[in-house]
Amino acid sequence: MEYLWARPKRHAMANYCPDNLSELQTTARNKLKSAQKRPTIIAACWAQANLW
Repeated sequence: MEYLWARPKRHAMANYCPDNLSELQTTARNKLKSAQKRPTIIAACWAQANLW
């Protein structure tokens, strides 16, 4: 999970400053959902974690 979370944390949300916790939750959820649509990212995370 850490490898999957690291990508949006370092790229998509690196300079993101939400106004409240609800906005942060919504944005984080949307960024993680967008990664689900990119199988290469999921495969890379599995490979990096030596699980695949």
